[in-house]
Amino acid sequence: MNESQENLEAADELPKAKVKRSRWRFPVVWVVPAIAVIVAGYLAYGRLEQLGPKITIRFKDGNGLKTGQTPIKYRGVQIGEVTAVELSPDQQGVVVRARLQRSAASIAKEGAVFWIVRPEVGIGNITGLDTVITGPEVDVLPGTGKEQSEFVGLENAPVALEERGLKIILITPRLGSLRPGSPVYYRGVEVGTIQQCDLSPNAATVAIQVLIKQRYARLVRTGSKFWNVSGVDVSLSLFRGLEVNMESLRSIAAGGIAFATPADPTEQLVKDGMSFPLYNKAAKEWLEWAPNIPLRAVKQSPQKDIKRKPARPSARQIETTKRPEPQRIED
Repeated sequence: MNESQENLEAADELPKAKVKRSRWRFPVVWVVPAIAVIVAGYLAYGRLEQLGPKITIRFKDGNGLKTGQTPIKYRGVQIGEVTAVELSPDQQGVVVRARLQRSAASIAKEGAVFWIVRPEVGIGNITGLDTVITGPEVDVLPGTGKEQSEFVGLENAPVALEERGLKIILITPRLGSLRPGSPVYYRGVEVGTIQQCDLSPNAATVAIQVLIKQRYARLVRTGSKFWNVSGVDVSLSLFRGLEVNMESLRSIAAGGIAFATPADPTEQLVKDGMSFPLYNKAAKEWLEWAPNIPLRAVKQSPQKDIKRKPARPSARQIETTKRPEPQRIED
């Protein structure tokens, strides 16, 4: 046996390594991109889960509205976003397309009110200052009717639209400095606001729609008297000297109305829509009226065992169908 044969036999006797070939290899370099794709997919799925209905709102002016940036808010919380701003087909306004969140889908119903909030500086009030930096936003009050996808937006924010209370009408020959948002006072306390001012159907007088807050609605009776407290009343006499009367600084700038109620137990509560004349100034006896009208039920003190029943108003209320003729009290 030669040397070469011996080497071959020795090589055959040595152990041989077993190599297993993997069927699939995943390079480590793809780990980070794969994780990024998974995270992006999860975020996209979460975004789709939040998407609600698409709505269309028509405004006369869309100045400041931006696609993907202008929020839709309710009670200060964002519930949607503007997705497109287009010119209307008749070129008389703009069409705003928006998407609401799924949790706010119930807001898009018949009766919902949309308006654009922009910074406004007026006499007596300043609104929308938070939109100076962030830009305009669309606010909404939800509807209560059937589901709806197309709405007509308001040009201005509704005045006390969501607040409950007593709605009455004041008739006056001239509007003067009164305007929507002007306050209504009772003994110097603001108890209501002016909602709208417009000419009466025959254009002979001005009809002022007033909302008295629900807490103070019982202060208005059939014999209540309303008068204009806008501006400052200045009088000069020999014995009293110079007298200056004003309701508040706000009433000087934005106008205002005050009213008084007589201390007459026969005076009854009023219903929505009742009309009263608005006088130019108060009569002296009106300022002396001080009826005892409880605003809320008296609760029993925990330290007393005596039970007291709160005074209840009369269950009967009148309906006034004829508006009293406007009157003015001359000096």
